[in-house]
Amino acid sequence: MTTQILVDADACPVKEEIYAAAFRHRLPVRLFAAQYLRHPDHPLISMTMAGAAFDAADDLIADAAGPGSLVITADIPLAARVVEAGALGLTPRGETLDARNIGSKLATRDLMADLRGGLEGMTMGGPKPFSKSDRSAFANAIETTLRRLGNG
Repeated sequence: MTTQILVDADACPVKEEIYAAAFRHRLPVRLFAAQYLRHPDHPLISMTMAGAAFDAADDLIADAAGPGSLVITADIPLAARVVEAGALGLTPRGETLDARNIGSKLATRDLMADLRGGLEGMTMGGPKPFSKSDRSAFANAIETTLRRLGNG
């Protein structure tokens, strides 16, 4: 089983940490985004432009994911799809998404979407701003996860 890192890259705040881990472990990274994103010119890093169609990048990531894949995403429905395909998910804040917790994460996400829909005109706070401690938690989590996948 060859490990690969698949990245939902459009709004990913931890790309540099992903590259560093990939270089340390000599693992391929595939970036998926609506349009071209600058990235290191390195044989381990590749870029797939999905176009602007709704969920185009998500569909490509889900198709590429499987056992041995580590998918970096904050998109819970996408994480559910890749976990179902046998991959592991990891959020940019360092939270592992796997078969043990993806069902409850998806249910919570759906509940919150329903609540926001019923509160039209009212503002609800979004996620807290991304912080240095989130970046550090991600760097630690990707190392732990890559070792768990047999790359350390």
